[in-house]
Amino acid sequence: MSEPSHETAGGEALAPFLLSVDHVGLAVPDLDAAIAFHRDVLGHRVVHEETNAEQGVREAMVAVGPADPHGGDQPTMLQLLAPTDPGSPIARFLERHGPGLQQLAYRVNDLEAASAVLRGRGLRLLYDQPRRGTAGSRINFIHPKDAGGVLVELVEPAG
Repeated sequence: MSEPSHETAGGEALAPFLLSVDHVGLAVPDLDAAIAFHRDVLGHRVVHEETNAEQGVREAMVAVGPADPHGGDQPTMLQLLAPTDPGSPIARFLERHGPGLQQLAYRVNDLEAASAVLRGRGLRLLYDQPRRGTAGSRINFIHPKDAGGVLVELVEPAG
């Protein structure tokens, strides 16, 4: 099996679709304990919590640093992910690797277009069609074997 081609010459650029790092995902066995640590010890702000049954996770988005009083800059975000059942991908990750860095997520403005460019470069995406992510976002993942061992998430925010 040949390595995926990551060349951009002659191919469509990903740059128009790739906006920024959206968040860093951390797998945790106990969401409440992780929230307490990030909030009470590190002083971060919990800005969103939800249970995503489709993904088998209970999650929290945590903003790092103080809120921008003018509402301008997007804060750096951490996503804390705890399994809701033993068969979920996060439960399997915790079994294999223990708690820690689980994924790096990039914000995109057109998930289908970005996915098409990546597939055109020979990369495998985990889902044929986007799935629902945090707060109604649309997501897909680049297979870690095609991204240097890192699970890379593509996130198109809702609305």
